[in-house]
Order: sequence, then C-alpha cells, then structure tokens
Amino acid sequence: MSTVEELQKVIDNSKRIVFFGGAGVSTESGIPDFRSVDGLYNQKYDFPPEQILSHTFFEHNTKEFYRFYKDKMLCLDKKPNKAHYKLAQLEKVGKLIAVVTQNIDGLHQAAGSKNVYELHGSVLRNYCRKCGRFYGAEYIKQSEGVPKCECGAVVKPDVVLYEEGLDDKTVSGALNAIESADTLIIAGTSLTVYPAAGFIQYFRGDNIVLINRDATPFDNKADLVFHEKVGELLDKIVVR
Repeated sequence: MSTVEELQKVIDNSKRIVFFGGAGVSTESGIPDFRSVDGLYNQKYDFPPEQILSHTFFEHNTKEFYRFYKDKMLCLDKKPNKAHYKLAQLEKVGKLIAVVTQNIDGLHQAAGSKNVYELHGSVLRNYCRKCGRFYGAEYIKQSEGVPKCECGAVVKPDVVLYEEGLDDKTVSGALNAIESADTLIIAGTSLTVYPAAGFIQYFRGDNIVLINRDATPFDNKADLVFHEKVGELLDKIVVR
C-alpha cells in the first residue's frame, strides 16, 4: 500500500492537479452513498432508489419521487469535511485546477472551491419546467407534496436522473481539465458509474492517485492506491 509521504511528494511536485470524486467524499459529512452496505440502495422503500430517481418515474410518479427525494436526497444540514477543505486550500495556492464531482450536495463550493464541475447537477438548484424560474433547496424541502412554481408548473431539481444525459458544457469543461492535468486524484468512487467513470481515460499526465475504501477495477492502473477514508488521508497533507 502507498504511503502518505509518497502522496505528499506527488502533490509537492504537481502544478495542475484535478480531483475526481464520488459519493465516498461526502460520506464523512454524514451523507449516505448509494452502494455501500448502509447506503440508500439497502434501505427499504416502496420502489428501488434507482427506479425512483429516474426520468420516467419523475414524469409519472412525481409525488412519490418527491416523497423520497425530500426524505433521502436533501441533506441540507450537512457541512463540508476535511477532504472538501483541503481541496479548497490546494486550489487557493494554485496547485489544484479543478474538482470534478459526481456528488450533488454542493459541499465543495461550501468549503471554498471555485472551479467545480458537477457532473450530476446539484440539489441546491431547482427550476420551473415551464417558465424557468429558479428555486433554492429550502423551497423544495419545505413545500408540501410536489413543489410548484408561482406560474403553477412543477419545479424540477437540477440533478441528472437515470435516463437523462449529462450537461454538455459541464462534461466538456471536466474533460478539458482532466486532459490538461499532471496529477489526477480519484477518490470516493467505485468507478462503476458510466459515463463518468470513463472520464479518467482522458488523463495524459504523470500520476494517478486512487483513494477509496474498497478496491476498484482501476487499482492496478494507479500509481498510488489508498484504501481509507478520503478526508482522513487528505488531512495529513501539508499545503505549500
């Protein structure tokens, strides 16, 4: 297994780091992931989460969608953890050029990161499907039943549901950042969700660092591999 000293050396020698993160980055903030033993997939509900969080289900069972969504997906009281803050520090000193995240919780920005590509959108942004009016997450949380706009139409979260495509501009920015990076840190992801997992094929730099609690299909291709919590590891890194 790789050492903290090796990771420190890679970060010290890097000028263009990109961080590619998944659900495991936010679990230390108390936000459940989808595929772990205690994740959302293993909690009892009327339908499987992947069915509820689909475009088809949203269209045809909007009330049931929002019942699950407000209960399980809106973790508005959660705060950034050590990983989020360390990445913001690395960006501030000019080491880190971008965060590419599969998470929808907005915690990277809350910690101070500026250049964040949210592949799957954000629960903090919601729009009327008819007139496009913006609504914050608190409005969704506090609404009864299906959130409606002042114009009477349904408000939809700006999150990418199953069966929906990723935003072209976000994808383009993320791929350009990964392609231009000299170090790619992949963390808190099983690398099984596509198309996001395929993004790492665009990396042309020197070092791939992989941090995940469990083994991934990509472990043997990474230069450094850590099977531990993301925040606990990154907290040991000195930003300089």
